[in-house]
Amino acid sequence: MRLERTETIERTETVERPESDEVQEVDRPWLVVVWNDPVNLMSYVTFVFQKLFGYSREKATRLMLQVHNEGRAVVSSGSREKAELDCFRLHGYGLWATITKSD
Repeated sequence: MRLERTETIERTETVERPESDEVQEVDRPWLVVVWNDPVNLMSYVTFVFQKLFGYSREKATRLMLQVHNEGRAVVSSGSREKAELDCFRLHGYGLWATITKSD
């Protein structure tokens, strides 16, 4: 007859709880900014906004006028990957676009 010896090991772990008044920072979206340029026609910029983003003619025109009058307009926002893709697509249509983190 064979006897087996067993041992029990007890271990105490401490888990720290976050304080209730801690504030978690919410991930801010990335913005796609289109800049004014002297090359593209206003009608073309409106067309690109409609084609790429599915904006209505009114919204695309409003954004185009903001680009024309103020020098820039935010045309899209979202995750970094989405912003980079939108920016790349705008470049493909010859528009000057950049991405930036929202305030």
